[in-house]
Amino acid sequence: MDERELEEIRRRKLLELQRQRELEELRRQQELQRQIELQKKEILRRILEPEARERLARLKLAHPDIAEAVENQLIALAQAGRIKQRISDEVLVSILRQISARRREPRIIRK
Repeated sequence: MDERELEEIRRRKLLELQRQRELEELRRQQELQRQIELQKKEILRRILEPEARERLARLKLAHPDIAEAVENQLIALAQAGRIKQRISDEVLVSILRQISARRREPRIIRK
């Protein structure tokens, strides 16, 4: 083997190792994301009544950004100990109405 062949073999090995590391990192990130989602679901299961969970799931299909924001806020409140009882569907509806009222306010910027 000459020097160029050896260099090519080294380069291929290095590329293969880099791909393996990237793949392992991707798998770790996916596993971490899966664990976070499972924890979120568990917390929401504990703080929401079944009807409220169903409503939030339907909202997630139509408006994933709003549903994600509501989920994150509810989880933060639960972790801070500010939610004393399970949230009913009626309470969730009122929360969603407040959010939608804020989102629909027109902003007029005059210069």
